[in-house]
Amino acid sequence: MEEILLNKPGKKIILLGNEAIVRGALEEGVNFVSTYPGTPASEIGDTFSKIQNSKFKIQNLYFEYSTNEKVALEAGIGASFSGLKTLVAMKDFGLNVCLDALLPFLYTGTKGPTVIVVADDPSCHSSAQSEENTRGLALLAHIPALEPSDPQECKDFVKLGFQISEKFKIPVMIRTTTRVSHQRAPVKLGKITKSGIGGKFIKEPKRFVTMPPRVLEMKKELLEKIEKIQEFSEKNSINKIKTQKLEIKNLKLGIITSGISFLYVMEALKELNLDLPVLKLGFFYPLPEKKIKNFIKDFKKVLIVEELDPYLEKEIERLAKEVNCKLKVIGKELIPEVGELKPEIAIIALAKFTNTKYKIQNTKYKIQILKRFPQLCPGCPYWFVFSAIKKAVDTKKVIFGGDIGCYMLFGLPPLNIQDYLFCMGSSVGIAHGIKKATKQKLITFIGDSTFFHAGIPALINTVYNKSNPLIIILDNQTTAMTGHQPHPGAPKDKNPIKIEDIVKACGVKNLKVIDPIHQKEFINTVKEFLNKKEVSVIVARRPCKFVRT
Repeated sequence: MEEILLNKPGKKIILLGNEAIVRGALEEGVNFVSTYPGTPASEIGDTFSKIQNSKFKIQNLYFEYSTNEKVALEAGIGASFSGLKTLVAMKDFGLNVCLDALLPFLYTGTKGPTVIVVADDPSCHSSAQSEENTRGLALLAHIPALEPSDPQECKDFVKLGFQISEKFKIPVMIRTTTRVSHQRAPVKLGKITKSGIGGKFIKEPKRFVTMPPRVLEMKKELLEKIEKIQEFSEKNSINKIKTQKLEIKNLKLGIITSGISFLYVMEALKELNLDLPVLKLGFFYPLPEKKIKNFIKDFKKVLIVEELDPYLEKEIERLAKEVNCKLKVIGKELIPEVGELKPEIAIIALAKFTNTKYKIQNTKYKIQILKRFPQLCPGCPYWFVFSAIKKAVDTKKVIFGGDIGCYMLFGLPPLNIQDYLFCMGSSVGIAHGIKKATKQKLITFIGDSTFFHAGIPALINTVYNKSNPLIIILDNQTTAMTGHQPHPGAPKDKNPIKIEDIVKACGVKNLKVIDPIHQKEFINTVKEFLNKKEVSVIVARRPCKFVRT
């Protein structure tokens, strides 16, 4: 962590992509940082937290773990309105959570420069909801979006994002993916800029109020900003043409790519000994349309290499109709739309695109690897909960709801007690709907951090609309799955908010706090509460074995 704070411009150090994002923000003099932990973005908040709590603490830099991403963005908006240079970080699903606040923020624009880092997770390595592509949300929101491909660009693009935000008074999105966030590479350092003094909110009539008819004027202003940023992108060097400069030259073919896909393209060209012009797009939105048109105007075929949905492919098909209507745009017929891109996929796609012979290397020996499922850690308190549940009920006759956290593993062998799993806090809301639709017994699980994140409104709804699921809040006193970050109820805080106090305030009458190691009490309470006519809550409190209380 100390290396990230080295103030030696020109020196190169090895950094994780997420660490390089932190360094870029520090070099730009960031004042305010907020986040909710979510992999693959977790290390951004972890690094800022370590800085804030170390002897190297940066003056005039505030950092917080917010209760969820919407609150994190709203806090960031408040800091921006007060003139502070602001960074908000989250994983892809977090952008869904904060969309309600993001859209009007694009309308009002920023006062203090603001960068929003969003980390996607192609192939769902650490995601259980969907294989999301937040580039689509960038188009919906009209938020300028930059896509770095390596840690050096992570640092540089964050700095550029702040500069664009300051110039055009608009928040800027940095969109990464798992292979960018968790990639390590040398990063050339710049100078750390000292953060400015505290902010000040200045009253400006209609500046930050999105009421009609002013809101329509704001939309027009936003679109005008995007036009200016598009002109800016045409001249910016993060959109560039690269070649390998090897033996073969074929100016009838070209490649357009962005993000991590660019690295795979360059590796594939080297492997195939090809030299094709490659347009690397650092801007995803708005696209540098003039530069793209100039690039494709003389080609017969162009290959679009991008992960997941064909956003670039569709835009380039549209642009080709204006300058080269005979151009064959090839993308998803060679590049899969499901799962992350891999070097071997890029090599095979380029070989087919260029009619180059390529022999796929087969391993000499066939090795069979037994399929293994992830398990709860040995000594995890959730084992005690599972054991009690198995003894208290017939798991084939009871519906079990899941939520986002370590306890997702309840759905895998050998546990196998999870009948639905959606998104943060959804376990309680879905449980209420099932109980209103059926007379079946139902137990749903939700973690402590997830409860604070999105479970409270659903609990209130369940009480108010009178259904009777049994809700077990698994309180291991940390946000364990993403790296043991704190939350409002964690004992590390000076004044932790007790979950049972919130549950009582929501009107729940049937409530018990139990250490699940007390199996007899836990089993008897499950049996008792499962037959109640009102909603019941058990707070299963025992700290994660990796948390020091």
